[in-house]
Amino acid sequence: MARRIGVLVPAGNPTVEPELYRMAPASVTLHFARLDGGEGTPGAHVGMERRLLVYLDSLPAVLPTLAAVQPSVVVLAHTSVSYALGYAHEPALVVRMTKLAGCPGIMASRAILAAFAQLGVRRIALATPYSEAIETLGAVYWKAAGLDVVAHRRLEGVTNIYDETEARAYELGRSIDMREADALLISGTGLPTAGIIQRLENELGKPVVTGQTAALWHALRVAGVDARVSGYGRLLAG
Repeated sequence: MARRIGVLVPAGNPTVEPELYRMAPASVTLHFARLDGGEGTPGAHVGMERRLLVYLDSLPAVLPTLAAVQPSVVVLAHTSVSYALGYAHEPALVVRMTKLAGCPGIMASRAILAAFAQLGVRRIALATPYSEAIETLGAVYWKAAGLDVVAHRRLEGVTNIYDETEARAYELGRSIDMREADALLISGTGLPTAGIIQRLENELGKPVVTGQTAALWHALRVAGVDARVSGYGRLLAG
């Protein structure tokens, strides 16, 4: 029987589901539940900082419905909520998720950290589609986690993250200064990236990790699934 992976996503995120379906091996099935961000337009820069922590308020209502399918692991596929919460406060949230889900809970952000440890990465270039305020929170988060952000760049002209394209994500990845970085992190699970990761890796000659690839990679390992997926970067192919 295929292992089941539960995934929590922000209510308006149209990207995580198709990208994880695209990348997941046949040995697992994916099961999604959506977190309520309250009032405001999902994906919009306006009001995003407030919505980030509001998503966590819906965990007690949403997680039991996901637990009903008896997943081997549940992953919160939302990196910027970790930035708003703060690195030091994340372990308590993981414990809470695990209790509500009845199985191991993991965060996309911590999955990224585990991925970088696997790849031997400490110095990163950070590319984001966020507002300046959330990008700053992200840089603080990764520094607290022990990484060195040697370059960072925001995608210009974003009104709503969920309206962005792979072509724009590719240009963002190509535009960042990679000279001192061990790897490129494209943060933001609402930004479509599955089709450009391998291309960027080939051109940059360095690992490219996204919230989606790291979340899937870590969830597979926590679920005890030894699967390698080609075409989406060396992390999943390893």
